[in-house]
Amino acid sequence: MNAVALSPICPLYTAPSAASPLADEVLCGWPLEVCEQPCPGWVRVRTDYRYEGYAPAAGLILGAGPCRRWAEREQRVVLQAAADVLDRPDVEGRRITTLFRGSLAAPLGGELAEGWQALCLPDGREGYTRSDFLGPYYKTPSSTDPEDLRKRVIERALTYLGVQYRWGGKSPLGIDCSGLVFMAWRLNGVSLYRDAKIVEGYPVREIPRNALAPADLLFFPGHVALYLGEGRYLHSTARSGSCGVVVNSLDPADGSFRPDLAERLTAVGSVFPLG
Repeated sequence: MNAVALSPICPLYTAPSAASPLADEVLCGWPLEVCEQPCPGWVRVRTDYRYEGYAPAAGLILGAGPCRRWAEREQRVVLQAAADVLDRPDVEGRRITTLFRGSLAAPLGGELAEGWQALCLPDGREGYTRSDFLGPYYKTPSSTDPEDLRKRVIERALTYLGVQYRWGGKSPLGIDCSGLVFMAWRLNGVSLYRDAKIVEGYPVREIPRNALAPADLLFFPGHVALYLGEGRYLHSTARSGSCGVVVNSLDPADGSFRPDLAERLTAVGSVFPLG
Protein backbone atom coordinates (compact mmCIF):
# COMPACT_ATOMS: atom_id res chain seq x y z
CA MET A 1 0.00 0.00 0.00
CA ASN A 2 1.35 3.43 -0.92
CA ALA A 3 -1.85 5.44 -1.19
CA VAL A 4 -5.00 5.90 0.87
CA ALA A 5 -8.30 7.40 -0.26
CA LEU A 6 -8.89 10.75 1.44
CA SER A 7 -12.00 12.02 -0.35
CA PRO A 8 -15.26 10.87 1.24
CA ILE A 9 -15.98 9.17 -2.11
CA CYS A 10 -12.96 8.93 -4.39
CA PRO A 11 -13.90 8.16 -8.03
CA LEU A 12 -11.88 5.77 -10.15
CA TYR A 13 -12.24 6.55 -13.86
CA THR A 14 -11.42 4.44 -16.88
CA ALA A 15 -9.00 7.14 -18.10
CA PRO A 16 -7.21 10.09 -16.46
CA SER A 17 -10.10 12.47 -17.08
CA ALA A 18 -13.27 13.27 -15.16
CA ALA A 19 -15.05 13.18 -18.51
CA SER A 20 -14.32 9.45 -18.86
CA PRO A 21 -16.70 6.77 -17.54
CA LEU A 22 -16.71 5.97 -13.86
CA ALA A 23 -15.17 2.52 -13.25
CA ASP A 24 -15.47 2.31 -9.48
CA GLU A 25 -15.49 4.28 -6.25
CA VAL A 26 -13.35 3.87 -3.16
CA LEU A 27 -14.23 5.34 0.20
CA CYS A 28 -12.24 7.38 2.67
CA GLY A 29 -9.56 5.35 4.42
CA TRP A 30 -9.37 2.52 1.88
CA PRO A 31 -5.85 1.34 0.98
CA LEU A 32 -4.57 1.57 -2.59
CA GLU A 33 -1.48 0.71 -4.59
CA VAL A 34 -0.06 3.31 -6.98
CA CYS A 35 0.58 1.83 -10.43
CA GLU A 36 1.68 4.99 -12.23
CA GLN A 37 1.18 8.75 -12.40
CA PRO A 38 0.46 9.21 -16.11
CA CYS A 39 -0.02 12.99 -16.03
CA PRO A 40 -0.19 15.81 -13.51
CA GLY A 41 -3.12 15.51 -11.15
CA TRP A 42 -3.89 11.85 -11.87
CA VAL A 43 -2.81 8.52 -10.42
CA ARG A 44 -3.56 5.04 -11.71
CA VAL A 45 -4.27 2.90 -8.67
CA ARG A 46 -5.07 -0.71 -7.85
CA THR A 47 -7.42 -1.57 -4.99
CA ASP A 48 -6.83 -4.36 -2.49
CA TYR A 49 -9.48 -6.34 -4.42
CA ARG A 50 -7.35 -5.93 -7.58
CA TYR A 51 -9.52 -3.45 -9.45
CA GLU A 52 -7.80 -0.58 -11.26
CA GLY A 53 -8.72 2.93 -12.29
CA TYR A 54 -7.54 6.54 -12.47
CA ALA A 55 -8.05 8.66 -9.37
CA PRO A 56 -7.66 12.43 -8.93
CA ALA A 57 -4.43 12.90 -6.97
CA ALA A 58 -6.14 15.50 -4.77
CA GLY A 59 -8.39 12.76 -3.39
CA LEU A 60 -5.49 10.61 -2.15
CA ILE A 61 -2.85 10.43 0.55
CA LEU A 62 0.40 9.40 -1.18
CA GLY A 63 3.65 8.08 0.25
CA ALA A 64 4.78 5.01 2.16
CA GLY A 65 5.18 6.81 5.49
CA PRO A 66 1.68 8.31 5.86
CA CYS A 67 0.11 5.13 4.49
CA ARG A 68 2.02 2.93 6.92
CA ARG A 69 0.99 5.11 9.85
CA TRP A 70 -2.64 4.89 8.75
CA ALA A 71 -2.45 1.11 8.35
CA GLU A 72 -1.00 0.76 11.85
CA ARG A 73 -3.93 2.53 13.47
CA GLU A 74 -6.93 0.68 14.83
CA GLN A 75 -9.69 1.31 12.30
CA ARG A 76 -13.45 1.17 12.44
CA VAL A 77 -15.95 1.24 9.60
CA VAL A 78 -18.81 3.70 9.14
CA LEU A 79 -22.14 1.86 9.13
CA GLN A 80 -24.40 4.90 9.05
CA ALA A 81 -25.45 6.00 5.56
CA ALA A 82 -23.75 9.35 6.23
CA ALA A 83 -21.79 10.37 9.31
CA ASP A 84 -20.74 13.98 9.86
CA VAL A 85 -17.33 14.51 11.47
CA LEU A 86 -17.47 17.66 13.62
CA ASP A 87 -14.77 19.75 15.25
CA ARG A 88 -16.20 19.20 18.73
CA PRO A 89 -18.57 16.67 20.35
CA ASP A 90 -21.63 18.83 19.88
CA VAL A 91 -24.36 18.85 17.23
CA GLU A 92 -23.59 22.55 16.71
CA GLY A 93 -19.95 21.82 15.94
CA ARG A 94 -18.40 22.79 12.60
CA ARG A 95 -18.52 20.00 10.05
CA ILE A 96 -15.04 18.88 8.99
CA THR A 97 -16.23 16.28 6.50
CA THR A 98 -18.92 13.66 5.98
CA LEU A 99 -18.07 9.97 5.80
CA PHE A 100 -20.28 7.43 4.07
CA ARG A 101 -21.09 3.82 4.82
CA GLY A 102 -17.98 1.70 4.29
CA SER A 103 -15.49 4.50 5.03
CA LEU A 104 -12.75 3.90 7.59
CA ALA A 105 -11.86 6.06 10.58
CA ALA A 106 -9.43 5.58 13.48
CA PRO A 107 -10.98 5.97 16.95
CA LEU A 108 -9.08 8.01 19.53
CA GLY A 109 -9.74 6.70 23.02
CA GLY A 110 -13.03 5.38 24.31
CA GLU A 111 -16.58 6.63 23.95
CA LEU A 112 -17.18 10.13 25.31
CA ALA A 113 -20.21 11.51 27.09
CA GLU A 114 -23.55 11.45 25.27
CA GLY A 115 -22.37 8.86 22.75
CA TRP A 116 -19.61 10.82 21.00
CA GLN A 117 -16.41 9.29 19.63
CA ALA A 118 -13.17 11.13 18.87
CA LEU A 119 -11.53 9.93 15.68
CA CYS A 120 -8.68 10.53 13.28
CA LEU A 121 -8.89 10.77 9.48
CA PRO A 122 -6.19 9.44 7.10
CA ASP A 123 -4.56 12.88 6.77
CA GLY A 124 -4.28 13.33 10.54
CA ARG A 125 -7.26 15.60 11.04
CA GLU A 126 -9.20 14.87 14.20
CA GLY A 127 -12.89 15.21 14.86
CA TYR A 128 -15.96 13.70 16.47
CA THR A 129 -18.89 11.60 15.37
CA ARG A 130 -21.51 9.48 17.07
CA SER A 131 -20.01 6.24 18.39
CA ASP A 132 -22.98 4.20 17.19
CA PHE A 133 -22.24 5.31 13.61
CA LEU A 134 -19.12 3.12 13.70
CA GLY A 135 -18.72 -0.65 13.75
CA PRO A 136 -15.99 -3.31 13.56
CA TYR A 137 -13.77 -3.30 10.48
CA TYR A 138 -13.63 -6.93 9.40
CA LYS A 139 -10.63 -8.09 7.40
CA THR A 140 -11.78 -11.69 7.63
CA PRO A 141 -15.36 -13.03 7.58
CA SER A 142 -17.47 -11.46 10.32
CA SER A 143 -18.74 -14.89 11.40
CA THR A 144 -17.42 -18.44 11.16
CA ASP A 145 -20.96 -19.82 11.14
CA PRO A 146 -22.21 -19.95 7.52
CA GLU A 147 -25.85 -19.32 8.40
CA ASP A 148 -24.95 -16.37 10.58
CA LEU A 149 -22.67 -14.93 7.92
CA ARG A 150 -25.43 -15.22 5.30
CA LYS A 151 -27.78 -13.36 7.64
CA ARG A 152 -25.23 -10.60 8.29
CA VAL A 153 -24.59 -10.10 4.57
CA ILE A 154 -28.30 -9.72 3.86
CA GLU A 155 -28.73 -7.30 6.76
CA ARG A 156 -25.99 -5.06 5.38
CA ALA A 157 -27.33 -5.28 1.83
CA LEU A 158 -30.81 -4.20 2.93
CA THR A 159 -29.40 -0.96 4.39
CA TYR A 160 -28.99 0.21 0.76
CA LEU A 161 -32.67 -0.36 -0.08
CA GLY A 162 -33.99 2.66 -1.98
CA VAL A 163 -30.56 4.07 -2.90
CA GLN A 164 -30.47 5.39 -6.46
CA TYR A 165 -28.67 3.53 -9.23
CA ARG A 166 -25.28 4.98 -10.13
CA TRP A 167 -22.99 3.35 -12.69
CA GLY A 168 -19.75 2.50 -10.88
CA GLY A 169 -21.17 3.65 -7.56
CA LYS A 170 -20.55 2.04 -4.18
CA SER A 171 -22.04 4.45 -1.65
CA PRO A 172 -25.43 5.42 -0.18
CA LEU A 173 -25.44 8.34 -2.64
CA GLY A 174 -25.64 5.90 -5.56
CA ILE A 175 -24.70 2.30 -6.20
CA ASP A 176 -24.72 -0.15 -9.11
CA CYS A 177 -25.55 -3.85 -9.11
CA SER A 178 -22.06 -5.22 -8.49
CA GLY A 179 -21.29 -2.39 -6.08
CA LEU A 180 -24.27 -3.40 -3.94
CA VAL A 181 -23.25 -7.06 -3.79
CA PHE A 182 -19.62 -6.08 -3.22
CA MET A 183 -20.44 -3.78 -0.30
CA ALA A 184 -22.77 -6.26 1.40
CA TRP A 185 -19.93 -8.77 1.53
CA ARG A 186 -17.09 -6.25 2.06
CA LEU A 187 -18.73 -4.95 5.22
CA ASN A 188 -18.57 -8.53 6.45
CA GLY A 189 -14.88 -9.06 5.70
CA VAL A 190 -15.11 -10.72 2.27
CA SER A 191 -13.99 -8.98 -0.95
CA LEU A 192 -15.69 -10.17 -4.13
CA TYR A 193 -14.89 -9.31 -7.73
CA ARG A 194 -16.17 -5.82 -8.56
CA ASP A 195 -18.08 -6.68 -11.77
CA ALA A 196 -21.13 -8.80 -12.57
CA LYS A 197 -19.37 -12.05 -13.38
CA ILE A 198 -17.60 -14.97 -11.75
CA VAL A 199 -13.82 -14.63 -11.98
CA GLU A 200 -11.28 -17.24 -10.96
CA GLY A 201 -9.19 -16.23 -7.97
CA TYR A 202 -12.08 -14.54 -6.15
CA PRO A 203 -14.31 -16.14 -3.50
CA VAL A 204 -17.45 -16.76 -5.59
CA ARG A 205 -17.80 -20.10 -7.38
CA GLU A 206 -20.63 -21.33 -9.56
CA ILE A 207 -23.06 -23.73 -7.89
CA PRO A 208 -26.10 -25.70 -9.10
CA ARG A 209 -29.29 -23.67 -9.11
CA ASN A 210 -30.98 -26.11 -6.77
CA ALA A 211 -28.30 -25.31 -4.16
CA LEU A 212 -29.23 -21.61 -4.08
CA ALA A 213 -29.40 -20.15 -0.55
CA PRO A 214 -29.70 -16.67 1.01
CA ALA A 215 -26.73 -14.33 0.31
CA ASP A 216 -25.73 -16.30 -2.81
CA LEU A 217 -25.44 -14.41 -6.09
CA LEU A 218 -27.67 -14.46 -9.16
CA PHE A 219 -25.95 -13.65 -12.44
CA PHE A 220 -27.65 -12.29 -15.54
CA PRO A 221 -26.04 -10.82 -18.67
CA GLY A 222 -24.24 -7.73 -17.34
CA HIS A 223 -26.11 -7.84 -14.03
CA VAL A 224 -25.85 -9.42 -10.58
CA ALA A 225 -28.23 -9.67 -7.62
CA LEU A 226 -28.13 -10.92 -4.03
CA TYR A 227 -30.53 -13.76 -3.25
CA LEU A 228 -32.71 -13.21 -0.16
CA GLY A 229 -34.52 -16.54 -0.05
CA GLU A 230 -38.00 -17.72 -1.03
CA GLY A 231 -37.40 -16.68 -4.63
CA ARG A 232 -36.75 -13.02 -3.82
CA TYR A 233 -33.57 -11.06 -4.52
CA LEU A 234 -32.13 -7.60 -3.89
CA HIS A 235 -30.42 -5.70 -6.68
CA SER A 236 -29.62 -2.23 -7.97
CA THR A 237 -31.35 -1.72 -11.27
CA ALA A 238 -31.38 1.11 -13.80
CA ARG A 239 -34.84 0.09 -15.01
CA SER A 240 -37.28 2.97 -15.46
CA GLY A 241 -39.82 3.10 -12.66
CA SER A 242 -37.60 1.35 -10.13
CA CYS A 243 -34.21 2.98 -10.65
CA GLY A 244 -32.22 1.95 -7.63
CA VAL A 245 -31.99 -0.78 -5.01
CA VAL A 246 -35.19 -2.82 -4.96
CA VAL A 247 -36.48 -6.32 -4.20
CA ASN A 248 -37.76 -8.49 -7.04
CA SER A 249 -38.71 -12.13 -7.40
CA LEU A 250 -38.03 -15.18 -9.54
CA ASP A 251 -41.54 -16.46 -8.78
CA PRO A 252 -44.15 -15.67 -11.48
CA ALA A 253 -46.84 -15.67 -8.78
CA ASP A 254 -45.11 -12.86 -6.89
CA GLY A 255 -46.17 -9.29 -7.68
CA SER A 256 -42.50 -8.24 -7.86
CA PHE A 257 -41.67 -10.85 -10.53
CA ARG A 258 -39.28 -9.62 -13.25
CA PRO A 259 -39.76 -11.93 -16.25
CA ASP A 260 -37.05 -10.15 -18.22
CA LEU A 261 -34.50 -11.20 -15.59
CA ALA A 262 -35.91 -14.58 -14.61
CA GLU A 263 -35.71 -15.73 -18.22
CA ARG A 264 -32.06 -14.64 -18.53
CA LEU A 265 -30.56 -16.09 -15.35
CA THR A 266 -27.20 -17.44 -16.52
CA ALA A 267 -25.53 -18.68 -13.32
CA VAL A 268 -25.75 -18.92 -9.54
CA GLY A 269 -22.66 -18.30 -7.44
CA SER A 270 -21.73 -18.76 -3.80
CA VAL A 271 -18.90 -17.93 -1.43
CA PHE A 272 -19.67 -21.10 0.52
CA PRO A 273 -18.50 -24.60 -0.44
CA LEU A 274 -21.19 -27.11 -1.34
CA GLY A 275 -22.12 -29.65 1.27
